[in-house]
Amino acid sequence: MRVENLRDIAIIAHVDHGKTTLCDKLLRAAGAFRANQEVQERVLDSNDQERERGITILAKNISIDYNGVKINIIDTPGHADFGGEVERVLRMADGALLLVDAFEGPMPQTRFVLRHAIDTGLYVMIVINKIDRPGADPEKAYNDCLDLMADLGATDEQLEFAMEHVVYCSGVNGYARLDPEDGNMDMYPLLDMIVNDLPAPEVDVDGPLAMQCVTIDHSNFVGRIGIGRVYSGTIHTGDQILVVKNDGERKTATVKQLFTFDYLGRTECSEVEAGDIAAVVGVDNTDIGDVYTDPENPVELDPIEIDPPTLSIVFEASTSPLVGRDGDIVGARQLKERLFNERENNVTMRIEELPDKSGVEVSGRGILHLSVLMETMRREGYEFQVGRPRVLFKKDENGNLQEPIEQAVVECPDEYAGKVIEVFGNAGGTMTSMETGTSVTHLEFRIPTRGIMGLKNRILNVTHGEGVFYHTFLEYGPYAGEIGGRKNGAMIAMTTEKAVAYALGTLQERGALFVEPGTECYEGMLVGERNQPGDMVVNIARTKNLGNQRSSTADISVQLVPPRTFSLEEALEYIIDDELVEITPKNIRMRKRLLNATDRKKAANRAK
Repeated sequence: MRVENLRDIAIIAHVDHGKTTLCDKLLRAAGAFRANQEVQERVLDSNDQERERGITILAKNISIDYNGVKINIIDTPGHADFGGEVERVLRMADGALLLVDAFEGPMPQTRFVLRHAIDTGLYVMIVINKIDRPGADPEKAYNDCLDLMADLGATDEQLEFAMEHVVYCSGVNGYARLDPEDGNMDMYPLLDMIVNDLPAPEVDVDGPLAMQCVTIDHSNFVGRIGIGRVYSGTIHTGDQILVVKNDGERKTATVKQLFTFDYLGRTECSEVEAGDIAAVVGVDNTDIGDVYTDPENPVELDPIEIDPPTLSIVFEASTSPLVGRDGDIVGARQLKERLFNERENNVTMRIEELPDKSGVEVSGRGILHLSVLMETMRREGYEFQVGRPRVLFKKDENGNLQEPIEQAVVECPDEYAGKVIEVFGNAGGTMTSMETGTSVTHLEFRIPTRGIMGLKNRILNVTHGEGVFYHTFLEYGPYAGEIGGRKNGAMIAMTTEKAVAYALGTLQERGALFVEPGTECYEGMLVGERNQPGDMVVNIARTKNLGNQRSSTADISVQLVPPRTFSLEEALEYIIDDELVEITPKNIRMRKRLLNATDRKKAANRAK
């Protein structure tokens, strides 16, 4: 039977197309806030980093009541590095809102999230957002969405539904329209279409209990909380349930607390019926894919496969001469405890201690996925160092080496297209598509994940900052052979002192600097990049010798170019195998693994 007073929908889109802003307006239209209540923008982006980066990192559940119907809305991440979240939470939905920017149209990660929605069998409603943006072309964006659905193998029913159900929105201004020019200024057309046209959950309310855990929350008081949709039956507080793991292991548990989603929060309740989304407390060490069912009449559900990680980074306690200056937590034991605690909360990462106990290997879906954890830890006061991201290889049935392959998309002015193709060619990429528009060229490539590292800066350089670059994991493919790394050598400090303007003035003629006068440097730290291959040890504290022939004031002041600064992701992509990134609450420094120049020469000789 269908539960007519419920709708379970997911909002899917490319990063920065306005999912979270649209959720804000739906909440306000449904009366979640008082008329005069001040609410911060993107209220669902509760995490500090989500607000600063302007992206959704964790899938969120909210619910709104509209005309007597409870609408469960799942706000999904748009970035491919958090794709593991998207794949799983779509199982809780019966329909999806595909949100597309009216100016940009479908983007690479639109394809990524839409493919999962189509494969899951969801009915997709197209929402063309930002129709008020200058240069917006809502009709073209709508037609491109239908073409993309056809390319991704949507069924005739899914295509027909999408053709008949399109809404034109401005999330920022809070209106939805059935026609871009109809003048409506509220969100009710979108809410009406969700309630009237998206399918209600089709479930067996009277059958045995069947619920699958698709998201894990964590509380310091009650441990792991399993979140998922009840597919059949009813779950009650105090029920004895059977927990079936992905590997077939079975155990019993007691439901200690039960919650449903209510606007922005959760409400404790005594029972949750089929079709609704529940949060269950009481299942020890519950995992993604766990099925909660009736012990006497167990129901089998398909296991959930979490896509394997593609990159790993080793975390180590900091060995920098400046350790302890910025952070309070610097010990190896504390670092290990923090990462093992993350393993409890974050099931999309694989976290294991190295056999020699020298560090902890953390594996994830991409640089951004891993750097979000590092940024969180440095804000908590941790100091640590990490090595270069390493791609995770695997072997196929015939024993051939396989590596992760990404789809990369670049849009740039026509005159730079040749340079972009050359950059990708040097990084092991193969062009699969090229479309030229009025003044912009759209290029698509297949490229190994190894080749993606450090590519964004090179693309921005050759396109003079006018290129737009996206990439998303595609599949595991044959090993592509050796790929050239960083071509230029580094300038390495020879002493532990503060940088001096006079020394930097002479060094900037040899390359780009990473430090400015007064920066604390230490032996083995990277202070710049040479204009040619090969590392160079430099003295960043050299001062001008003053004789009695003239006074110091007679010198012409040194004109320094501003230093090149690195974000955490850029530093991780920049370093090579014998280098580390030192991460503290206040600084991100790059250094050699062996700080002493003599030690580095000995190690190089041994390697030969």
